[in-house]
Formats: sequence, structure tokens, C-alpha cells
Amino acid sequence: MMLDSVTSYRALRARDARFDGRFFVAVSSTRIYCRPVCTVKPPRFENCRFYRSAAAAEVAGYRPCLRCRPELAPGNASVDATTRVAQAAAGLIEDRALDSGGLVGVASSLGITDRHLRRVFGAEFGVSPVEFAQTQRLLLAKRLLTDTGLPITEVAFASGFGSLRRFNALFKQRYRLQPGQLRRRVNGKTMPVADALNFELSFRPPYDWPAMRAFLGARAIAGVEMLDDSRYRRTVRVTAEGKDYLGWVEIGLSPKKPTLQVVVSSSLTRVLPLVLGRIKALMDLSCNPTEVAGALGELAQRRPGMRVPGAFDGFEVALRAIVGQQVTVAAARTIAGRFAAALGESIETPFVTLTTVFPSATRVAGMGVDLVARLGMPTARARTVIALARVVADGDLVLTPHADLDATLERLRTLPGVGEWTAQYIAMRALAWPDAFPHTDLGVMKALKEKNARRVLETGEAWRPWRAYAVMQLWHSLIKE
Repeated sequence: MMLDSVTSYRALRARDARFDGRFFVAVSSTRIYCRPVCTVKPPRFENCRFYRSAAAAEVAGYRPCLRCRPELAPGNASVDATTRVAQAAAGLIEDRALDSGGLVGVASSLGITDRHLRRVFGAEFGVSPVEFAQTQRLLLAKRLLTDTGLPITEVAFASGFGSLRRFNALFKQRYRLQPGQLRRRVNGKTMPVADALNFELSFRPPYDWPAMRAFLGARAIAGVEMLDDSRYRRTVRVTAEGKDYLGWVEIGLSPKKPTLQVVVSSSLTRVLPLVLGRIKALMDLSCNPTEVAGALGELAQRRPGMRVPGAFDGFEVALRAIVGQQVTVAAARTIAGRFAAALGESIETPFVTLTTVFPSATRVAGMGVDLVARLGMPTARARTVIALARVVADGDLVLTPHADLDATLERLRTLPGVGEWTAQYIAMRALAWPDAFPHTDLGVMKALKEKNARRVLETGEAWRPWRAYAVMQLWHSLIKE
């Protein structure tokens, strides 16, 4: 968004949640920056400076507010090409891509030059990618110091710092406090170290949590996922620097605040940025429901705040899409459960029914066609599953929200047995593309009372660039409540 001081100040005084995360306000008299929903008394207009990102405010010499906690602000989704590149780069940086491949590696994964990346990134966030990365590490460290009892050394490494000395120096430089001082100022006492870490992840209301639960519950893989009346839980695998980290996560809706309550097993401490980033994608926390409703019109009124469920593991969702071809959701769920039972990895969790981590692409790629087919699918489809697993395992196909959309769709379509419906479904969930539109889907056609796929496409033009949200509304309209 373009930052207009007068408009931004009006949003600040109104504490308008629609602007949360879209800009930050820094106060020259206190040298502190806040979210526009901060509950403190609004500062005088002449003392306000407005920034596109928390990183820009910190680079300008401001430190984060301890009350509204800028690290909890929701992210932003966009379909604008330039903005999407910058947001994708930001996602990769949050996933520590700079640590392994540097700026050149991040740019290469997005199909652009590092010079172009610096230009679009600066225009979007007002800082360089390196400055952005430093701020993200510090904000995660601030969150861990505030919300957990992790030792400060563990906080430093979990936040992505290579050494405790570097962490202490940068923290004191930016926040004018030692890490231990911040923890004592916020908590007043030492917090116990738990077997799990608790977080709150913000969203822009409304959020249709019942619809999200219904969608995930209908597709929950036995041993891998479970739902009760209020919580979604699953086992996870996160690979970083050649090592697999196994654990579990729990997600539920906060009763009073526009946040999701998230619990992460302590076994995932070293890969927290990746875990939290994937949960945000899975739960579509970057969505701005006001923008979506403006495009969908009457359709969005059926279920305000409908989200598009993403993916914690893009390969898992893509495999599910393939085994779900020409079968019911329940049948696809059964086959996916067989995959997990036969090829997955055992794990101990506090939950009796969470016992298995879904198999990796590398594991499935090494299986024979006959073995995969015996799990419940035609031989041709088994070949498609193995072909998918091999290109993902080789790194030839990246199924994350940061991947190049057009190149990824083109590569998917080259796989035997992957048609337009499968490619669009994968784009919708694994790639988090808000304009994905599986127009040949039988549920979409039934909801629209239309048998001609071309006319479905024509109808969908009115919902651009948020057609994936229209699909969710149409699917949910078929559920008898």
C-alpha cells in the first residue's frame, strides 16, 4: 500500500484492524514503534512517522512496543506481480534462505537477478533484504524471550543467530536492552522451560474457523492429523541444513483476540521460523478478508472470513491431490492413511492418535510402482505419485508459497497424469495462489449448477484475483449443516 500520513493517522486513531501489519507507526518522542491497533493513547500527528515494515522502523532507530508487540502483526498477501516477488522473498528470508544461499540464492529461486530483488524488496519494505532478515530474527527472539522460558542461548540459535555474542550485540544495539533485561521487564520472573512452546499468530478478522476445521477434518490423515471440538493437531517434519526435525503442532482459535493459539513441540525449537511460517501458510493468516469480500460480493456473504487452507508440507498436499483424482474425499483420505502407515515414520507425541510423520518425497521416490499401487490406486496413478516424489526429492519441483507460480505449474503439467484440475488444486493449497481456479471440479460445477467448464471459467472472471476463495465458498455451500 502507498503510505499516506493523513490516512495512516486516521487508521491509527480508529485502531482499524484492517491496517494491522500493513504499516507501522513510529513515535519520535519515545523512539518506539507500534502497530496501528495499539491500545496506548494515540500520539500527536507531528510526532508520528509511518513505515511499511517493522524492519524499516528499526533501521530508522526505533524499538518495538512492549504492549502491542509488532512481532505479532499479521502478514500480507498479494497478487500484484512485483509485490508477490517481494513477499515471496520475505518468506524465503524468514525461512533462513539467506543463511544457505545468500541473496543470489534467494533471487535465483525466484527466477530474478539479485539486483532486481534488492530493488523490488526496497520498494515494498523500505529496507534491504539483509536488514529485513536481522529484524525478523530479533523479533522472533523477542517473542521467545517474552513467551517462553527457553535459555537465552537457545533463544539465540532458535532465532537464527550463529553465535550468542552476535545476538547479544545486535539486540542491545537495536533495543537498548540486554536479552535478560527484556525478559525480566516483561515477565518479572523466570519462566519454566516446558516441553512445548506457545505462540499467538494474528489474523485480520473475521476468520471462519469452523469452515477451516471442517475442511481439514474431512481430509485428516489417520496417525498424522487429528481434530477435537476446538483444536487441530498434526505431526510434522521440517528439513533444515540436511537434517530432519520431527515433532508436532497444535492450533486453535483464541476465545477473545483475533489470533490463533499455537503450540509447538520443543523438538522443533531449532527450526521455529520455518514451523511458524508453514503454520501461517496452512491457516492462510495473510488473507485480507475485506479485499476478498469486495471481489466476491454476494458469494462471500455466505461465510464471512472464509480462508483457503494451505499446506504444511507441499509434497503431502500434492500427493493427496493425485490420489484424490476421480475418487471421493473420504476415499483419498483412506489411501493417504495407508501411505502414512506403510511408508511414514513413527513418532512419540502426547496424543494417542498422533503416531506417524507423513513420508518424505525421498522415501516415496524410492518405492516401486507395484508397492505404491497396492496402497489403493491404479498403476498409472502410482507412476504419477512416484514421478512427483522424484522431482520434489531432486529439487526440480518446489512446492511452497515462495515458488515461481508459472514455472511450477508448467513443470507440474509435464508430469504424467497431472492435468489442469490437479495443477490448480496444488497451486491453490501448496503454492498459496489466491487466484487458482480448478474450474473442472465437479463440486464447483454442481454448486454453480453448470455443466459446461468453459462457462464456469467465464463466471469465475468476476471473482479475480481471488478465485480460490470463491472455490472454497462454493465447496462449502454443498455441505449440509
